Amino acid sequence: FRNEGDLMRLTRIVSGGQTGVDRAGLDAAMEAGIPVGGWCPAGRLAEDGRIPERYPLSELDSPGYAARTERNVIESDATLVLNIGELADGTALTAEFAREFGKPLLVVQLDVSPDPAQVASWIEENGVRVLNVAGPRESKRPGVYRMALRFMRCLLGTVRGETQSRLIEDRR
Repeated sequence: FRNEGDLMRLTRIVSGGQTGVDRAGLDAAMEAGIPVGGWCPAGRLAEDGRIPERYPLSELDSPGYAARTERNVIESDATLVLNIGELADGTALTAEFAREFGKPLLVVQLDVSPDPAQVASWIEENGVRVLNVAGPRESKRPGVYRMALRFMRCLLGTVRGETQSRLIEDRR
């Protein structure tokens, strides 16, 4: 992702560290060697307790989720929402903040054969360096972590020019 000729030049992936899509985005980025970060609520609050320290997130003074959602949208170049079904709760709020602050937003439905190459093109077209990855928490959409992790691994492999066949094998 940093070499000449690659599809894009992501320098960082951020999220709020919640279970589900947030952690899938961070985990895939760390596997790919892409720096991660983002903002989380005071106390590193998540639905499963405290966000693990392995995620290098900055804590806000507020324990509320909305403040961290807004901050991650504002401080990134664009937001990629990985979702299943209708946008709801914090995922819908993320999309609202992206529109409010005029940030590029792409919503990908993970349950309808999403194409990582299209997302890579969107990232390139929008000149994204810092990508906010967001979506539902695991309790709201059971299985979303696994689906989002697979998608992000494929996306980041596409970004880094790896072959699709190796990444597709990883899905099994």
